[in-house]
Amino acid sequence: MSLPFALCLLTLFLLSAIGTPIAYAILVGALIYLGVAGQDIALAGEQILAGLFESFVLLAVPLFIVAANIMNAGTISERLLSFCVAAVGRFRGGLGHVNVVSSLIFSGMSGSAVADAAGIGKIIVQMMTRSGHYTPGYAAAITAASATIGPIIPPSIPMVLYALVSNTSIGYLFLGGILPGLLMGVVLMAMNTWISARRGFALEEPVPLRELPRKTANAFPALLMPAILLYGIYGGVTTPTEAAAVAAAYALILASLFYRAMSLRALYTILVESARSSAAVGLVIGGALILNYIVASENIPNLVAQQLVGLDVSPLVFLLGVNLLILLLGCVLDASTIILVIIPLFIPSCRELGIDLVHFGVVAVVNCMIGLITPPYGILLFVLNAVTRIPLAEIIREIWGFLAVLIFALLILIFFPGVTLWLPRLFGYGG
Repeated sequence: MSLPFALCLLTLFLLSAIGTPIAYAILVGALIYLGVAGQDIALAGEQILAGLFESFVLLAVPLFIVAANIMNAGTISERLLSFCVAAVGRFRGGLGHVNVVSSLIFSGMSGSAVADAAGIGKIIVQMMTRSGHYTPGYAAAITAASATIGPIIPPSIPMVLYALVSNTSIGYLFLGGILPGLLMGVVLMAMNTWISARRGFALEEPVPLRELPRKTANAFPALLMPAILLYGIYGGVTTPTEAAAVAAAYALILASLFYRAMSLRALYTILVESARSSAAVGLVIGGALILNYIVASENIPNLVAQQLVGLDVSPLVFLLGVNLLILLLGCVLDASTIILVIIPLFIPSCRELGIDLVHFGVVAVVNCMIGLITPPYGILLFVLNAVTRIPLAEIIREIWGFLAVLIFALLILIFFPGVTLWLPRLFGYGG
């Protein structure tokens, strides 16, 4: 390791440790590397511009953010929740099941775990605590756990970022995320059923079955969004970026014209918040583009690949080792940083070992989402604490069971690649 690269990493970790936003820590570390290495500081700007110009797919990120924020506004979330309550609220742990199913549905619209938790998550926590059948900590914990499904079932902002660094098809990544997302939902509902029976949570008042068709029809236009998105991409009608624009436009038409639940003032607020969120992601992407240039200059990915091949590591052992590292890093780093900075180091090794990049990408994104609920960092835990005012200690106390079953689902995905690759192969993927 060269002195400039060592100083870069030292700066990055020191700034992160004292609470500096990760994007600024990366940028400062990268600038120190360029300065100490005697390279032109203007290379930083050049790498950012070149990376952005070559990555048209990045336009999907702000568009998915806008779509998610519009879906969180107005009555769309409430209509979806009403449908979920009618469908699964009658079973033991009913509102817990509603929580998971609503996340499964909303994940087909937002692509963001934080948007899921802060939007529909806040509403369902209030419903669960108001019913008196669930403790506030439990309601917030299952909400945080189910929100991790958001970026797994398409659309998915983390998968767009992974496609950027791995040059993998977004369409096949989106397809690969569907079954893992459903698996995560199943294990969370199983844990909710077990805890509800063990603690004797009371049954909810069931919604009469005769009302289910009306509630389904009420939510049907919103339920159509994932279908429109997937048909656009896999039917060859739109590119993933164009599909993101269609999703944002459809959400806007639905909220403003069909449901008449959005004013011009509300739209302005949504656009401002979306711009802020997009800028925050953009800063991390910009820093990652420079850092990836530095890592490539130091030949780190090839050195890692050569070392692993020299050790004769099996693909399964490699996957388990990398996922353990990602799981540990997820305790202290956000998902975007891991995907943009850490994961590119292992992509050449995956190619050398014959590991499918779609499988690796989906597994890595699932792992990063688990990191969002892993103490001590667990950004979703802080989001739920901020929007519900439920003490963080209560949420952490209840999160461990859900964390355990999600890690179990992750192990299934690692040991059985067919779970991830079945749908992509069905649609012609040859990897």
